[in-house]
Amino acid sequence: MSDPAARFIGAGAWREGLRYGLLGLPLAFVALPLYVILPNHYARAFGAPLALLGAVLLAARLIDAVLDPWIGRWCDRLFARSIAAVMGATAVAAVVLALGLWGLLFPPSAMREAGTTLLLAWAGVLMAITYTAYSVVSVAHQSWGARLGGNEAQRSRVVAWREGLALLGVLIAAVLPTTLGLGATVSAFAVLLALGWWAWSRSVEPTSMASTDNTLHHAGPSPLRQPAFLRLLAVFVINGTASAVPATLVLFFVQDRLQASSAMEPAFLATYFLFAALSIPLWVRLVNRLGLARTWLVGMGLSVAVFIWAATLGTGDMWPFLLVCALSGVAIGTDLTLPGALLAGLIGHLGERGQREGAYFGWWNFATKLNLALAAGLALPLLALFGYAPGARDTAALQTLTFAYCLLPCALKLLAAGALYALVIRPSHAATIAPQPASTH
Repeated sequence: MSDPAARFIGAGAWREGLRYGLLGLPLAFVALPLYVILPNHYARAFGAPLALLGAVLLAARLIDAVLDPWIGRWCDRLFARSIAAVMGATAVAAVVLALGLWGLLFPPSAMREAGTTLLLAWAGVLMAITYTAYSVVSVAHQSWGARLGGNEAQRSRVVAWREGLALLGVLIAAVLPTTLGLGATVSAFAVLLALGWWAWSRSVEPTSMASTDNTLHHAGPSPLRQPAFLRLLAVFVINGTASAVPATLVLFFVQDRLQASSAMEPAFLATYFLFAALSIPLWVRLVNRLGLARTWLVGMGLSVAVFIWAATLGTGDMWPFLLVCALSGVAIGTDLTLPGALLAGLIGHLGERGQREGAYFGWWNFATKLNLALAAGLALPLLALFGYAPGARDTAALQTLTFAYCLLPCALKLLAAGALYALVIRPSHAATIAPQPASTH
């Protein structure tokens, strides 16, 4: 019997893609209110001190990141039990996620009136619970996709549906709070989450790989003791940090280097996400010709070329920067689609498909969150060290900003590209030409 992922290519593929991938839309949708809107909301609406608010956010995010590997192992146990167990647990987590978002954005009046300390204590506890619920649904959904198996083209299509719909979720979440308000945003999220879970429950199920001895599902070595996983993870972290640095600094660059009006900022962000979504089908097609790893390498090269050009821009270069946003969005399409498909293939190659996807994606998500922390921890102190402060107009400060926004990501991307070639592509090529049976995945 062919892998379930084969149903994502050919007649009716869009139905399978929509059923599985639709949950990616509300999961990406909720990430924007949780990570971007929430801090600003508490500072402006409730007068929370920035230092104390930052400490609460950091603590909640650290708890979230540390729990991911444990959540991954727990998801593997659910899959080992039954598909019904997975769907039941994620349904509960989805309800907790929706209620948690509502409670965070609209805390009870008793908490608001009790003072800042109790309000932030409420926010910290609820954030930890909400982030955990988000991770449960997200890791289970990613693990399901990896368990579908398939060749490189099929795996890339599975991930492309999830990530393409996730980008649509980001676009909706960027518009809804400012147009319809936070109440409508949370209500829309709850409806989309229920719809996404329902569609997922009717999607093609992974082929059961269960053993008569369920202990095999928990037994193997930690993913961190698998050299091939560590090599891929190293590339993922370096490349992810390279992508997260400009995401952290883009508004500084737009406001101070380009001196663009605030009205242009939504256009820049929308262009970036729109072209990222539109590029995904093109990258998936290229996978058929080049393979996953080499296609990812092409995306890295495009990103470097775009940001080298961006380094030449200055005051008033709004239209060229709009093109930078479009092309960098196209390049980021590979980061969204291909690494997850590579990981799914690696899990199959290691003989652990259908057994421990959760363990691998738990560490993978931990690394994703580490990328964001590394980006802020690397770029912001460097800017301060070399004399840049928000609102600066002197030449030296703006050169520092350009270096951090444009050239530091290029250096990291080139390092990631070298690591991808040396640690993933060359070993894979050596294994292909070695006198060994070819992998079926």
